[in-house]
Amino acid sequence: MRFRGAWLLCLLALPAAADEGMWLFNQFPQNRVKEKYSFDVSSEFLENLRLASVQVGSGSGAFVSPNGLLIASQTGVGECLPADGFYAAGAQQERACPGLEARVLFTLQDVTASVKAAAPESMKPAEALQKQNATIAKLEQTCSTKTGHSCRVVKFFSGQRYLLYEYKVYSDVRLVFAPEHAVAFFGGPAQNLTYTRYGLDAAFLRAYENGKPAATPHYLKWSSAGAADGELVFTVANPSATSRLSTAAQLTFYRDTALPFEVGRLQDLISAVAQFAAKGPEDRLAAQPLFASLAARYKSAAGRLIALRDELLLLRKQTFEKKLRNAVERDPKLGTTAAKVWDDVASAYKAWAPNERAYQLLESDAAAGSDLFQIARTTVRLAAERAKPNDQRLAEYRSGVIQSAEAKLKAPAALNDSLEALLLAKYLEHLKALNDKDVPLKQILGGHSPEQAAEAVVHSTKLRDVAERQRLASDPKAIAGSSDGMIRLARLIDGPARKVRKKHEDSIESLEVSSASRIEQYRLQLYGANEYPEGNGTPRVMYGVLKAYKDRAETAVPYTTTLGGLFYLAIKEPPFKLPQSWADAKSSLDLMMPFNFVSTCDTTGGNSGPTVNKKGEFVGLAFDGNLESLSNTYLYSEEQARTIHVAAPGIVEALRKIYKANRLLEELGISR
Repeated sequence: MRFRGAWLLCLLALPAAADEGMWLFNQFPQNRVKEKYSFDVSSEFLENLRLASVQVGSGSGAFVSPNGLLIASQTGVGECLPADGFYAAGAQQERACPGLEARVLFTLQDVTASVKAAAPESMKPAEALQKQNATIAKLEQTCSTKTGHSCRVVKFFSGQRYLLYEYKVYSDVRLVFAPEHAVAFFGGPAQNLTYTRYGLDAAFLRAYENGKPAATPHYLKWSSAGAADGELVFTVANPSATSRLSTAAQLTFYRDTALPFEVGRLQDLISAVAQFAAKGPEDRLAAQPLFASLAARYKSAAGRLIALRDELLLLRKQTFEKKLRNAVERDPKLGTTAAKVWDDVASAYKAWAPNERAYQLLESDAAAGSDLFQIARTTVRLAAERAKPNDQRLAEYRSGVIQSAEAKLKAPAALNDSLEALLLAKYLEHLKALNDKDVPLKQILGGHSPEQAAEAVVHSTKLRDVAERQRLASDPKAIAGSSDGMIRLARLIDGPARKVRKKHEDSIESLEVSSASRIEQYRLQLYGANEYPEGNGTPRVMYGVLKAYKDRAETAVPYTTTLGGLFYLAIKEPPFKLPQSWADAKSSLDLMMPFNFVSTCDTTGGNSGPTVNKKGEFVGLAFDGNLESLSNTYLYSEEQARTIHVAAPGIVEALRKIYKANRLLEELGISR
């Protein structure tokens, strides 16, 4: 099918922002970069960047030596990092990070034809989704068996394209260096809502293979000079879900239903954790990683909600959607019948809305923050899913990816019983908002208050023992007969969770093989297949320049901050209190040294990843976005949105003069 008339293209055309795009490695707009910046991005440049970049924990990093040394954001690495910092002066001191994986994108292959062939257009959406999932499971299993790597089929453009991702996984990752929490997250959660920023949010780790440092011939050489104002840079990250191609009906659903509930729940959890942390130094230390994680999630969710409440943003979406729909209706081969797909999407989300609360609480974000519950759920589901044929398993337990779930059970976890009980009590309190048909709350509480029930569950569980987890996960009968309180809770919630997950698949996810897929097909035919897809947690390449901006108050904001600015803000009370090591070294430091900088690279808030110059040298580590960048989830803007990076020269200054990390500097190829 083809749209008639060039005027339609003019009607629908929206000016693309200069540096917009979260690009796939095999679809990078080399011509666009050359035209704007007079720079040839070679295939070799992209290949080395891809093979040097690493997914680590919940963030991104990169190898920076041929011996498995990698740098990553502290935010993504999480519990492996001690609050008071760490440095391994010798190889023997490098500290294991159980459960932490480093994943390198080895290859990606287009498997669209195979997946689409499994579900003809005449097939009902729910049946089509089932057939496609079975085909995807087979493709993943074949790839994993052949290569020994982790393989995953990823959907793009609402099901118009499918790519098979093959990852090499390093399951032995060890900590080499991390600065103190106080300087990594200087200023605390409140400061995270602003720029200028002063955070050394970085850590060095090492990937091991067969007990030895991994050989990593693809790595990023370190730039001592860093990057300058206006310089072109490239960032690799794994942007989380964006909604730039969502319909107006979907955005309305996020604004009115999904996000308000998520924001309210996170507010409640943050308040409870803050009260817990205020009880004393030990409690504050135990709560610190969780508090930072919840605060980052809240910042993202609240920022997206604020963006959607901007009438101009939604109006722009509605205007574009109306023009696209009019173009479809005027096409003689499509007409009004084809254009009804927008109505189908709107109807599906309207019908789904009453189920969103149950979906978040039971399936997509159950017992947020509780490590014990996540261990219990993984244990229960591993036992159940292993017993099924591969194509009938839940996606995260299929061959090729199940190893990640198994690795999590083997990893010891630093668990605080009081904090776990608090989180579970909050979760049980939230469950009370559901109907009896959604969850067996009376059976879960057993006549007790949420606080009493949570205490009993936490103190009865044996899931702190790795051997006990593995024993249960290997035997469905042991799960069914277990008297472990946490296993019992996960089991009672599992049935209702699977039920609402299936309803979500049938009503929302099936749209991807029906109405939403057709809308995307129309859009692609107008704009071509060379556009970038939505963020979905897969590796992407972004480009931009270091650039100052004016914030919403029209205040000029510089492109970089310095070590001098850090000390200017420092006081004797947290969260603006610097570690003593920094105070002691102040006189030796170059206070004009760049510390953090911002770029126009197109990322969503919370992204992290390596940043390189035109030579492919490491110049910084993206670790967050400014407040104005949160609307990038829906619409990119170069005017105020910025990605925030730790500057390479600032990292080196700290390594050399504060931490005396000579072994690390030598491996990076930097003189002392």
